[in-house]
Amino acid sequence: MRMIFHDPWSLLAITIIALLMDRLLGEAMIYHPLVGFGRWAVRWENWLRHESGSTRIQILLGGLALLIAVGPWVGLTIWLDQQLVVAQVMDMVLLYFALGLRSLQEHGEEVVQALQADDLPLARERVGMIVSRNTADMDAADVSRATVESVLENGNDAVVGTLFWFFLFGGAGAVLYRLVNTLDAMWGYKVGHYLYFGRVAARLDDLLNWLPARITVGLYAIGNWRQCWAHARSQGGQWDSPNAGPVMASGATALGVELGGTAIYGDLTHERPHLGVGPAPGADDISRALSLVQRAVRYILLFMLLVAGVWTLA
Repeated sequence: MRMIFHDPWSLLAITIIALLMDRLLGEAMIYHPLVGFGRWAVRWENWLRHESGSTRIQILLGGLALLIAVGPWVGLTIWLDQQLVVAQVMDMVLLYFALGLRSLQEHGEEVVQALQADDLPLARERVGMIVSRNTADMDAADVSRATVESVLENGNDAVVGTLFWFFLFGGAGAVLYRLVNTLDAMWGYKVGHYLYFGRVAARLDDLLNWLPARITVGLYAIGNWRQCWAHARSQGGQWDSPNAGPVMASGATALGVELGGTAIYGDLTHERPHLGVGPAPGADDISRALSLVQRAVRYILLFMLLVAGVWTLA
């Protein structure tokens, strides 16, 4: 993969333009590449996933499905990156497609609007578009809690993690990260027929997210460093996900709210550790969580600007 960090000014320019494209254009409404990839992955899943095999066979088939689903697209991106004169333009477009900052903002604001209008059925419907849990019996506090959790977690997955792998390996890094992240969302459940088939996708996603998640913890913690990091370690370490837990614990502490608790996935009720400290979040806290993610992006751009300035002086 072609590392593009040798020129921090071009990296900064590409990142800013991609973020502006995301802000102005949002997600591609007609045909988003990640939607097409999801359909492509389902085809391989239907062909390779068999519940009758042994645990080892199911894990191997899940790994093979991931390799076949992701490998060709990452390989194509790497090849094009070496062939095209306008490789940086391609990197910019790929980063735009990989980012989900405006989409995250829009989904969160739609839930806020429904809650402020006291339209609980609509709020449940809208939060159901961004979380995988059962929303049918949620009250307003449950909707707010689920939305804040999703915003904070996706601040890492759809923004910070994407930028991190893009900074390291250009468009190919962003593509690899987002495709694996998508497969984890599709196959990474630790129940039912995905328990073993999705294990490779889940473990690889955990690996790719480990360092970006710690960066996100630090970005959320700015202004309340000591307590956010303490809760990220103590509370986040009790969470099922080694990355989502610390991220949400830091974000919840920065916002002064408490997340976690009871959540229903399908027919199963999960009692999750409590994250953060304070009252249960409300509609206003969803907006504050969105602002926290936006602030993290501004800090990233400021850091890039400082690096570019030092690089120029050196």
